[in-house]
Amino acid sequence: MSLKKSKNPDEVCYPFIQESSCLCDYEVITDELCALLGMALSALGPEMDDIATDLERLQPLAFHANGSIRGRLAVDEADLLWLEERLNHYRTEVAGRNSGFVLPRGDVPVPQLHQARSASKKAIRALVRVDAEGIRVPEVLPRLLNMLCNFSFVLTQVINQRRGVEEPEFISKSYAVRNSHQ
Repeated sequence: MSLKKSKNPDEVCYPFIQESSCLCDYEVITDELCALLGMALSALGPEMDDIATDLERLQPLAFHANGSIRGRLAVDEADLLWLEERLNHYRTEVAGRNSGFVLPRGDVPVPQLHQARSASKKAIRALVRVDAEGIRVPEVLPRLLNMLCNFSFVLTQVINQRRGVEEPEFISKSYAVRNSHQ
């Protein structure tokens, strides 16, 4: 038995929600990503105007990425160049701060940005499955989402640094270098 799409439009949240293709999963994840970026933007105070300006430009890119497979490609190299420039700008601000694995901590919007980082990874993984299904994935989309993931992480560092919050480094017991004497 398969799920049937309701004829009542109030009972349908998205026209493609019952597709078995991973494309719909990708679209749902990028929808979540856009919401998380909006939540982060809404939680910023006036001392973070530069970040707010960047998130105002970045948030629509998540929706543009959303429709860029089923519809017309709406993300381009200029978007990547802008994001890379902003990423490098913020990396300079937090130069010397821990850039490896950290235990995510901090007040809003830091948790939302960590969630956006994770949603970016989910979207990339969904694109891998979309591609495996034989649906053409424009190269710019995984590049954008990878950079958006890194950008979200760096913004958490910037915000926490400006607020004097330390995110403790996470040292994995699973991947730690083993002592040859063990």
